[in-house]
Order: sequence, then structure tokens, then C-alpha cells
Amino acid sequence: MASAFGGQRSIQLSYGCLICLYPETAGRCNRLLRGNAPVIARRLASGGLRTYQEQMTAKCVEQKLAILADAAKYDASCASSGTSRRDSTKGGIGSTEGSGICHAYAPDGRCISLLKILLTNFCIYDCAYCVNRVSSNVERARFSVDEVVTLTLEFYRRNYIEGLFLSSGIIRSPDHTMEEMVRIARTLRHDHGFKGYIHLKTIPDAAPELIEEAGHLADRVSINVELPTDAAVTRFAPEKKPAQIRRAMAGVRMKQEEARDRSHTGKRPGRFAPAGQSTQMIVGADGSNDATILTNATRLYSGYKLKRVYYSAFSPIPDATAALPLIRPPLAREHRLYQADWLLRFYGFQLDEITGAAEGGNLDLDIDPKLAWAIQHRGLFPLDVNTAPRDLLLRVPGFGTRTVKRILAARRNRMLRYDDLTRIGALMKKAKAFVTCRGWTPGGLTDSADLRARFAPPPEQLSLF
Repeated sequence: MASAFGGQRSIQLSYGCLICLYPETAGRCNRLLRGNAPVIARRLASGGLRTYQEQMTAKCVEQKLAILADAAKYDASCASSGTSRRDSTKGGIGSTEGSGICHAYAPDGRCISLLKILLTNFCIYDCAYCVNRVSSNVERARFSVDEVVTLTLEFYRRNYIEGLFLSSGIIRSPDHTMEEMVRIARTLRHDHGFKGYIHLKTIPDAAPELIEEAGHLADRVSINVELPTDAAVTRFAPEKKPAQIRRAMAGVRMKQEEARDRSHTGKRPGRFAPAGQSTQMIVGADGSNDATILTNATRLYSGYKLKRVYYSAFSPIPDATAALPLIRPPLAREHRLYQADWLLRFYGFQLDEITGAAEGGNLDLDIDPKLAWAIQHRGLFPLDVNTAPRDLLLRVPGFGTRTVKRILAARRNRMLRYDDLTRIGALMKKAKAFVTCRGWTPGGLTDSADLRARFAPPPEQLSLF
């Protein structure tokens, strides 16, 4: 494919999202991206586009990219772990592996660069919390199928990205929008042999056949539940039906299970969303507390076998309804929810153990959930790291899953001392009050009245202005 772009380029990435502006035919300029976008992209011109029509086309694509990359920042579900490993050594282009230049990291530590855009920010729905709702006074833009395909391929060839994250507002109808998104993935996969990572944000109201095709083409699909409760969805997004969202998620799960089953001949069906499905909940738009949010997340994990539930702190938007808060919730709340989510999935904690330590149903913003639980259950501590079982070691503040694995391996050969734990990677500033080992005992530190205060940040003087 001939490149539609010429000259030098400079890109800068942030928030797991890539934004790149194209060169114009004259001059050099810097442009601050629209709204609150955290990225400044520098455009270096060096000739290139010859005709007026080419200049106008490139300028339109440039403007669309600035608008639609900025609009995509509200989608938090943009990790790329868990997919099948594919590369282009036997033909085609692209790869799901390797490290890129984008600041989006998978849970296994790999850095994955994704072009993260909306197909369009036009939308026929009027969700109160969404900046792209039909009643919102924002600048609109819309990519064509060919433009998204070309952007993805051109960015990949320049080693800017390793994959595509594509979402969209609803244009005309859910089926029409989903058809265009599927066409983009189909064109990349079949016409261009693109073997890089593709994440499609699917539309629950679309026809099941379209969602099924999306799953066969994409590495991951996601369907947003939007808000923590059905009542909140009905109130703030009246066009969206919670029951239909759950039906679509259940359909994806069934297709994934079918893809893992072999036929009577031993042949396995074609892959279906090998990186799984994910969803996203907006935190702080309604009155739901953290216990309600985590309860819903636990239900989603168990009922639909989700790969991830993402939590996105609500961002106040212009001309919003009075029912929405004027101030966004603290980002620490979003962070604590992710920590609690990790404890539920990887550390053996039960939901009531985490929410039971949450005063008023909300997690402590000053200390992490594991530390809050340990302080409330001091009777179980201190633990002897040389004899304690794995499930209890995972509950020690400052011990992660890798640290516990190293402890279990090291203590087979010798008794561990305090310095050994430090070298293994344990965060002993937190852990020392909850463990004993050869040469170390916390004494009265475990039961001290000021234990929480040792870990909480110092109080700050509030400003009057």
C-alpha cells in the first residue's frame, strides 16, 4: 500500500493512548491538542503533500485524529495481556508481542503500544455522564473505514504502535456502527494480513452475528456495564438496557467456551477473543459505594469469566445534569478499587473480608486494603515467614505474589533472616510489623495503638482558597 503521508513526524504518548499529527506543506508548528488532552504532538513539515485535495484530506484526518484520540481517553479498558502469540515470520505484518513506545502496560509487564481512537464521537444516545452524548455541544468527527485501516497500518510500519483499540459512539443504529467496526478488523486481518493486537469495544444492542464476527477477528472484546447498578444505568443512560448488556456478555462467554471445545474429530474451532472479554464501570457518577462496586465486579468475574473489570473515575462534563456530581472523585479511590480487585483475584481474599474493613462501605483512601485488613485482624500476626503457609503469607502487607513465591523457594534451603526478605523484594517497611524471622521480631509494634498512623499520610492543613 502506498503511504498517504510524507515527511518527518514526531509523536508523544500518554495515558495508554497514541496521538500523532501529520505534517502540513508549509512551516513548522506546535499545536496543543483539544480540551484537556495530556499530549502535545509536534509536527515537522518537510514538503510531502502536493495537491490541494491531498492537503485538505490530510488536514481532515489530522483534525479527526486530534478529536477522536482525545475522546477515546475516557475508555480505561485498554490492556492487552492474555492473547495468543502471533507474529509475521510466516507472512503478513504485525505482532502481539514485544515492547513498544506507548505507556500502556499489560499485567504481565509487557509494554504494548496501541492506537486508541473512536470511530466517531457522534452518538444517538443521550447518556448523562458521557461527553459525547447527543445533547452535548462538542466538536464532532468521524473516520471512514479506510482511514482507520490506513492509520493503523502506517503507524505500525513506523513502529509507533503494535495494535489497535477501537471504540465508537452509536451512529444510525447499533448494527450499522458494529458493522463498520467489524469491517475495519476484517480488512486489517484478511486484506492486509495484520497480526497485531486488536481490541474492539462491542455494542451490546448489535446483532449477535456481528458480535460473534468481532470475536473471531479481535484479540479482546469488551462490553461496558457503564455503572455499578441497574438503577443507575436506567437513570443516567435510559437507552441502554442492563439485561441486554448481560445477554451480550453471556453470549461472548458461550462463544469462548465453544472455541475451547474440540470436535469429535479432535479439531478445534476457530479462536474467539483469545485475550478474553473485559468491561468498565464508572466510579463516582452515582451514589454507589465501594462495597456495591466490588460486589458487582465479583459477580461479573464469576458469571461471565471476565479477564478484567476496569474502574474509571467519573470526570465532570460541561452542561451536565444536576444529578451528576460537580467534582470528580479522588483518583485514590479508583486506585484502591484496583488494589481490592487484585486481592480478590490473586490473593485469596473474600469479598466480605475487604468490604468488612471498609467504613461506610468505602475503602480507606489513606492506606491500601490489605493493610487495612491486617490492622483489623492483628490477632493473626505476626507470622513466622519460615513456617507460615502460602495463603497466610499472601495476606502480609508488603508481600506480593512473586515475593511469596521466592520466600517459599528460599526457605527450602535455609532459615530466612530480615536481610534475606529485603533482598527477595519484600517491602519490609510495611511487612515488619506483621512477620517474624530469624533475628527479627516486631515486639509490641504489631499491637501498637498508632500502627495505622505509621502508614497513613500526615494530615494536611486545608486551604481556604
